[in-house]
Amino acid sequence: MPRRPTARRRPGAPALAALATAALLAAAPPAGAAPADPADPAPRAPVGRAFDRAAEEYQVPRDLLVAVGYGETRLDGHRGEPSHANGYGVMHLTDNPAHRTLAEAAALTGEPEAELREDTAANVRGAAAVLRSYADELDLDVAERRDADAWYPAVARYGGASDPGTARLYADTVYEFLSAGFSALTPEGERVTVGPRETEPERGRYAAVRSAADPAPPGARPADTPRASRTPNTPDTTALLSADYPPARWAAAHPDNYAAGRSAPITHVVVHVTQGTYAGTISWFQDPAAEVSAHYVVRSSDGEVTQTVRDRDTAWHARSGNPYSIGIEHEGYVDDPAWFTDAMYRSSAALTRHLTDRYDIPRDRTHIVGHHEVPGNTHTDPGPNWDWNRYMRLVRDDGAAAPVRLSFRSYDTLRSGSTGEQVRAAQQLLNDHGFDAGEVDGVFGPVTAAAVRAFQDNRGLAADGVVGSRTWTALLSAGTTPALRQGASGPAVERLQRALTAALGRTVDIDGAFGPLTEAAVRDYQRGRGLVTDGVVGSRTWEALQTGR
Repeated sequence: MPRRPTARRRPGAPALAALATAALLAAAPPAGAAPADPADPAPRAPVGRAFDRAAEEYQVPRDLLVAVGYGETRLDGHRGEPSHANGYGVMHLTDNPAHRTLAEAAALTGEPEAELREDTAANVRGAAAVLRSYADELDLDVAERRDADAWYPAVARYGGASDPGTARLYADTVYEFLSAGFSALTPEGERVTVGPRETEPERGRYAAVRSAADPAPPGARPADTPRASRTPNTPDTTALLSADYPPARWAAAHPDNYAAGRSAPITHVVVHVTQGTYAGTISWFQDPAAEVSAHYVVRSSDGEVTQTVRDRDTAWHARSGNPYSIGIEHEGYVDDPAWFTDAMYRSSAALTRHLTDRYDIPRDRTHIVGHHEVPGNTHTDPGPNWDWNRYMRLVRDDGAAAPVRLSFRSYDTLRSGSTGEQVRAAQQLLNDHGFDAGEVDGVFGPVTAAAVRAFQDNRGLAADGVVGSRTWTALLSAGTTPALRQGASGPAVERLQRALTAALGRTVDIDGAFGPLTEAAVRDYQRGRGLVTDGVVGSRTWEALQTGR
């Protein structure tokens, strides 16, 4: 079925008028809304209730609203403390020169800014109001507002990135969370869950924009253009690769946020924590008002690395340490260890090994330091939750970043006390999908068991902490859901083949090529689950796999 055309702004309807209109609508909730009843007793699940009520009041899809908050903060408001971009609360309402969603939320809801910063329910309501105002400017009607896919341009705008590629990276991340599902535990111990769902985001003008995380196209070249002027960088769809560290992406910081050249040799690596998100940090470095930058940013979920300042230039990240150091920012918050995933540690350690080799830096804690250890700094990152022993062990171990094996001829039942490569595979998959299994060490201990139960609960499986065929099937198939048929190839086909091996209890060759044998396995799976038996892996087949059927 063809997708509807992307809605456009009404002719002659300026943003200010739209905001004013939305403010009036916020003051008088739409028909069918359920405003909070002050007589209600305190709910047992206040964060979940806040999302439910805000979503209903402003007609924002509830799961989309939660996914935005999860992408921003993992639903941790950090006691009203600001992020690096001066953003507040679980929804990261911002108050900086380039992005003022905090003020927008205050105008739209009538809530004082202090309340929006510190009270979670007000913060969620404010974010819903801002998103709804963006949807109104897109002319989304009642039916479209019920469709999470139609909100993509509004979500991209909410992220606050001025660079279209970074805006797309932000929105794509939200929709990836929405597609895969997730389960977040708030600091107060409340669990908020979003189940997996099929998504086909309507990107509108962003469809023609290359995300900062997109694979490099044929002929892509490393970014190696010297700074010619003090003007913002314009998007360059061919300059996607780091010239200094080949595995990294390239997204240039604004030239006002770093200094060209070096006044001292490179002798140190400085470890930072962003106090914000991956996409948000890259966007902040592209904002001329920031006056900060780092050379590299590492993503929590999968360890992806983006370089924003060339090694040969001086990023502004550590005051007195700027001239002689390279700064690596890590997505997350110092008070929440859940952001520090195995993938992040390994990826960052591989980058640091590369830097120490290239610049002849000793691999010790005198030369690889935290931000707080650089003289003249007042910051506390990476904080007490950063595992320095683990990190330095990985930095010194040249084989530490070897990928975890995921493909096996069969998948064993795993439980507490199990050990070996398949336990490592399960731990890696759990960590990749946002369920903290701890260190990928091949030992099925209490942390891994808790992560398995959380994953099972999220997928509607019996939460017994045992990785059997159904849990393996859901784990191995989790991720994007592209339509696959005979002739397809690539990582998604490998993921499908692993899941079929677990689901069918027989070996399906895991070679990334969708040939006749894979099609036969798909048909057998579809037949056994009461699906249309056509050998094509569409949304229904992916849904069955990802829920462990």
